[in-house]
Amino acid sequence: MCNEPPHDIPAPNASTAIEPPTLTTARLLLRPYRTEDAADVARLAGHEKVAASTENIPYPYSVEAAIEWIDSQAEKNRSGSGVNLRVGLRDTGEQVGGIGLVVQRAHLRAELGYWISVPHWGNGYATEASVAMLEYGFNTLNLNRIFAMYFAHNAASGRVMQKLGMTHEGCMRRHTLKDGRFLDMERYAILHDEWSARRTTTGDA
Repeated sequence: MCNEPPHDIPAPNASTAIEPPTLTTARLLLRPYRTEDAADVARLAGHEKVAASTENIPYPYSVEAAIEWIDSQAEKNRSGSGVNLRVGLRDTGEQVGGIGLVVQRAHLRAELGYWISVPHWGNGYATEASVAMLEYGFNTLNLNRIFAMYFAHNAASGRVMQKLGMTHEGCMRRHTLKDGRFLDMERYAILHDEWSARRTTTGDA
């Protein structure tokens, strides 16, 4: 609810820069992108169905554009404004998606974003990767709030946010102009103390 009293801020991290982590889950390895990942990023993220379900991924997506995007990650890390990780299978190394946080240090908050390649939809990888990213965001970056948004027609992404224990905060009508159409965006969020309580109670998300 929006009538909560003000909360004291947690102690900020000493460094603004972000050291991109390598995170592991039961099935996944999340690691920083490398230039050699560009072809897979362009092919998988640039799939028409994936691009249509995300706000910023273009279609078509060229390898050159993917290289430029990967190269831009170093500056985001240095400035502390974001971190993006490749999501791959632990057993084979195959890339199955991507995940990231857009960080606003002044407010100790971040936006969570993720995508999963079409052949791997429905396997729970988005939820599994997001649990690891929320843990990192809250416990390493010491964030107070992490939010996420999805196009209203993409119900599967909304179910991921619900599984993470996020709270629905509303619908932003005609929020994004995508491929010549204005689309509604649904918004979810979770706070540091809510995530900690959930992890203590359930042991997982």
